[in-house]
Amino acid sequence: MPKSPTKRRPLTVAALNDSALALFIEHGFHATSIRDIVARAGLTRGAFYSNYQDKEQLFLALYDQQIDKLLADLRTAFTDAGPGQDIPSRLLRELADRRREDEGWFLLSMEFTLHAARHPEVARSLAEHEARLIDGLVELIEEASEHTPGVRPRDLARLLVILHEGATAMRLTEEARGTLAEFPEDLLHRVVDGLFHPASTRGAQA
Repeated sequence: MPKSPTKRRPLTVAALNDSALALFIEHGFHATSIRDIVARAGLTRGAFYSNYQDKEQLFLALYDQQIDKLLADLRTAFTDAGPGQDIPSRLLRELADRRREDEGWFLLSMEFTLHAARHPEVARSLAEHEARLIDGLVELIEEASEHTPGVRPRDLARLLVILHEGATAMRLTEEARGTLAEFPEDLLHRVVDGLFHPASTRGAQA
């Protein structure tokens, strides 16, 4: 018996998502068409439009999947590691360790961010989805920390994302240039640790 539309829908969405993610990473967001996506998935344009309004909406669905996986992985890493005081630095290291695995996704997300920056409606939607990542990092910081940090957890979470994304972009160019060994990795961790432990940092300097 053929499956009902309701039962087929999760399979259709999964096929569209898998197809789009592979094509976006391989060719880029702009270079991939809806025709390409449905052809690779073995579906029709009607199947696409019955689930997504456009490519932007599909990308944001993929973005949510990536964020959910990232936060789940970070939570597992922190659970396995146990309590500690260098929470921001540990988060930054966990994010950095994923760079090789997620390099294709990083390039895709940067391309989409630039696309969103030129389209205010898309930018507003992206900002709403990005808030899920910040909220998840705030939860981790608050749960893992046994004291009040020197800055608000939300500000610290946003700084971690800024440092991670900026550092990842710079690492890619430094690597191509052959100067990756000069990258100031330790400085990034001293910055976040100094914000998280302002009193201890001042004491060390004294």
